[in-house]
Amino acid sequence: MKIGILQTGHAPDNMRASMGNYDTIFETLLAGHDFDFVNFPVVDGQFPKGVDDADGWLITGSKHGVYEDHPWIPPLEDLIREIAQSGRPLIGVCFGHQIIAQALGGKVEKFVGGWAVGGTTYQMGDETLTLNAWHQDQVTELPNCARVLGSSDFCQNAVLAYGDTIWTVQPHPEFGNDFIDGLIQTRGRGVVPDDLLDAATEQLALPNDNDKIAAQMAEFFKKGRKT
Repeated sequence: MKIGILQTGHAPDNMRASMGNYDTIFETLLAGHDFDFVNFPVVDGQFPKGVDDADGWLITGSKHGVYEDHPWIPPLEDLIREIAQSGRPLIGVCFGHQIIAQALGGKVEKFVGGWAVGGTTYQMGDETLTLNAWHQDQVTELPNCARVLGSSDFCQNAVLAYGDTIWTVQPHPEFGNDFIDGLIQTRGRGVVPDDLLDAATEQLALPNDNDKIAAQMAEFFKKGRKT
């Protein structure tokens, strides 16, 4: 199965050599599930020819806001709607979670409660999972076609589904604790309040549930669907 990665941002320059860019981080997360990957750095204006260029699609995180005026955002929203109509599976993470909601009629904005950074607990059905967060923006109004699958005390609309072909998540299952540590040092100080960064730093030694979400993502891509 070929997964098309729609890359909407870049990892910090000084972290890419050792940890990879956003496309390779997802390839590592989903390794071992017999996927082939093709990357389209849409943030740099490089788009697929169409939805048939991959069997399933994944939209990455980004330092940008989905409501910002970038020339690549409107065509990405058009592509999201095309993928949704095609019935091919689509997963969105953080920025991807937000841009899918916006493209399908929801609203995204800076959350009045501020930032979520580092290990965060989410309730997903009967499971309580810990995943790394790094965001201030949130989906504050759901599209009519969305349903909530997971929440935290800080983020009500943390995991969303649209029918059985679109699944999105606000936190970052692709970010290990080492990556969060790098973000704290390169993008956190002076932007995110120090007390949140200090609390996130204290949690870096604690385990997370990235592997469980990776397995859910792989199962979502592979599951049979009516055509």
